[in-house]
Amino acid sequence: MENQRELLTQKLLAWYRANARDLPWRQTRDPYRIWVSEIMLQQTRVAAVLGYYARFLEAFPTVEVLASTREDKLMKYWEGLGYYSRARNLQKAARVVTEQYDGHFPADYDKLLELPGIGEYTAGAIASAAFGLPFPAVDGNVLRVMTRLTDCHEDIALPAAKAAAKEWVSKHMPSVPEDIRVFNQALMELGATVCAPNTAPRCEACPLAQLCLGRLRGTAETLPVKTAKKPRQAEEMTVYILERDGRVALRKRPKTGLLAGLWEFPNVSGALEEATAAEPVTAWGLTATEWKKKLTAKHIFTHREWHMTGYILRVTGEDSGDFRWVDAAALKDCAVPSAFARYLEEARRTLEGEER
Repeated sequence: MENQRELLTQKLLAWYRANARDLPWRQTRDPYRIWVSEIMLQQTRVAAVLGYYARFLEAFPTVEVLASTREDKLMKYWEGLGYYSRARNLQKAARVVTEQYDGHFPADYDKLLELPGIGEYTAGAIASAAFGLPFPAVDGNVLRVMTRLTDCHEDIALPAAKAAAKEWVSKHMPSVPEDIRVFNQALMELGATVCAPNTAPRCEACPLAQLCLGRLRGTAETLPVKTAKKPRQAEEMTVYILERDGRVALRKRPKTGLLAGLWEFPNVSGALEEATAAEPVTAWGLTATEWKKKLTAKHIFTHREWHMTGYILRVTGEDSGDFRWVDAAALKDCAVPSAFARYLEEARRTLEGEER
């Protein structure tokens, strides 16, 4: 059994060093840069993260710079990545590292785990990749690889499955720090590129095929077992691009909840037809003088989706003070979440048309 564990580890590490994708966060041992990449990669594809990662580190090259930056600037650099609480927790953790650890991440799993926004997976990833400490980092890719290798039919949504995966990874963890640094990454890479999600495993390309019980027993394609997700809740809303004197209206979302503290276009619940769409505008203290365009959009979150009816209109009057009226230049500096991407594009076109 011990020989088999060593063989599996050796085969995996050899495969990784010959086949791993060249990703920038794999070329560093700086815990700050590794941490930023791990937070960005949560719920986000690698291809989407690459550009954000480079721009983010250019703007915030050290943990001290991140700790001291304005939230509006931070959110602008996170704009489009979604799950904005990640960015807020990044800054909270950066301030703890700056104030309590003099700008140096602790080379201690338990202390990493105490930082805001860092759970068991992220703590394990930083501890192993940055410091060569033998702690597992179990994500969805690792769970999938483990269940297929061991022919495990436990529902991976259950805590017991993750606990079993952590134990399995710990048993196969190498003892040499340089190997520890890449072991978790190797498992994740195998799960992302060979033993991949939503497709049949590419057993012919897998370095562990001869050791895989799922392949040998013909169950690999049915694994992992996972409880079906609940259907997303659909929400209807009406969004307004209000243009007045070459500026459009934005307002800040509440400080808590979905997309907390970000800028949005004024909106109300429900899909309003043109006959009733003017009522909220009047309630805001404004008068519609020209209805320019109607449009629709949809945005999907993890547990809900927005179905948006939108109107572009020119208005006059003074609102109650809840709005910020911005020109084209100021609009570029406001962090508007990707949920409003179509409306942001239309607002820019509207303002550019006014400038011409």
